[in-house]
Amino acid sequence: MGICGSKEQKQNKAAQTNNTKAATTADTTANTVKVENKAPANGSGSTIDASATALSVDQNYTVGEEIGRGAFSVVKKAKNKKNGEEIAIKFIEKKFVDKQDMTLLAREIDIMKRVSHPNVLRLKEVYETDDIIALAMELITGGELFYKIVEKGNYSETEAASIVKQMIQGVSYLHEQGIAHRDLKPENLLCSLDKEYKPFRVVIADFGLSKLFSGGEQLETSCGTPDYVAPEVITAEGSYDNSVDMWSCGVITYVLLCGFSPFLSSTQTGLFEKIIKCEYDFPDPEWTSISENAKDFIRHLLIKEPEQRYTAKQCLAHPWLNGHVGAGNVNSDKMKDYNKNYSEQRKQTKTKL
Repeated sequence: MGICGSKEQKQNKAAQTNNTKAATTADTTANTVKVENKAPANGSGSTIDASATALSVDQNYTVGEEIGRGAFSVVKKAKNKKNGEEIAIKFIEKKFVDKQDMTLLAREIDIMKRVSHPNVLRLKEVYETDDIIALAMELITGGELFYKIVEKGNYSETEAASIVKQMIQGVSYLHEQGIAHRDLKPENLLCSLDKEYKPFRVVIADFGLSKLFSGGEQLETSCGTPDYVAPEVITAEGSYDNSVDMWSCGVITYVLLCGFSPFLSSTQTGLFEKIIKCEYDFPDPEWTSISENAKDFIRHLLIKEPEQRYTAKQCLAHPWLNGHVGAGNVNSDKMKDYNKNYSEQRKQTKTKL
């Protein structure tokens, strides 16, 4: 459901997958896919990643069941033969990926190779042959964040704050590394059922629209998903910076606390108009039991002027993420309805800026 400007419209489709949503429709024999130790057909060495290992996947891993499938690849569970670690491997068939898509995929891999943080999906290894690219990644088994919340049932504002804090910690790390995600949304937030995290570990995934930037560099291509995209991306009036990620965090936090979007409209035009004008409120009864600290946190993110939005570091210092939360619970039935409607929207919406 992402929207992307003309510079990346065609590129956008190459990397919109993660552990739970991946792989190629043409690969009907995915269970027998193997990456063999061959040089790329053009004889020039690795075309996607100069550090791609020369060993085959089968030398290091026992490849198991399929766990995801998408437009260009298939994702399978695998086990490391040496230490028994379970991972996910995304197999991408080159014959379905054109030159522009390959450029975008190379950028995604470059970004994922730079990151190592508990709240960011980790890329472990890259394999490449003349036919296939294989990405060995951290295995995340808990599914998408919002679906896991619905499965859990009613949850407290304290748990919501814990989820948001982990998301912000991941975003803060990315920004410190000079990475703007540019497409933060529910389906790109996964859950890992690690015992030391309550209620679970939140993992940011899908770097297909992400981009590296230097300290003062501005970004220009319009990218994102309608419900979660910042006003300056919609208007495309000049450039923007990584503060677009903070706007998306604000929308996600709002939905987590009440089960519906801050910007509601029956049409996408109406939705964009409300986002551009930054028209939202905290209606009762859904917000009656939610603390003022939570509302204050959101108000510092859903601000039209990017320079006035809180940075990730400012968010981490906010009282709401440091124990000053309300005692109420969030209505999980509202979240269930939101998930159902949002899923339908994901299926139907193809519009791009």
